[in-house]
Amino acid sequence: MLLNHLLCRVQSLNLPEYNFKFSKSGDQVLVWDQVRKKNIVLTPEEWVRQNFMCYLSSEFGYPQSLMQLEGGLKYNTMNMRSDILCYNQAGNPVLLVECKRPTVSITQKTFDQIARYNMSLKVPFLAVTNGLEHFYCKIDFEKKDFHFLPNLPQFDLVKTI
Repeated sequence: MLLNHLLCRVQSLNLPEYNFKFSKSGDQVLVWDQVRKKNIVLTPEEWVRQNFMCYLSSEFGYPQSLMQLEGGLKYNTMNMRSDILCYNQAGNPVLLVECKRPTVSITQKTFDQIARYNMSLKVPFLAVTNGLEHFYCKIDFEKKDFHFLPNLPQFDLVKTI
């Protein structure tokens, strides 16, 4: 019964398939978050976040121990939350990811949102995904410019930035 309910709730994404632990609490389906070490309500955006976190770890070597999911940040006086923030071994943020639910198109508004978050974080690599489309870019802070990348760098290439 739970599996049938889950199959109705989750959408296939343009990412490799990963194994997740699901449970149920009342009417809510929960997914075990390996980074936060707790069950999280499975929303469409959370489904994308969990899958992309696994993608970063398995495909690009970003250690889950150096990831922060839904971490707080301040922009001017506003409190905001970043979806995924990856750090290097020195504790410097190196990758900021903005996740949207699969039914939300990636638009300029999405890029504006992650750019606002990055004004305070100063992260060199950004990713925006809705689980179906993924966009990556490198920020050049000296030139105040950015360029899109075909893929994200492996963690080994950013761990000393």
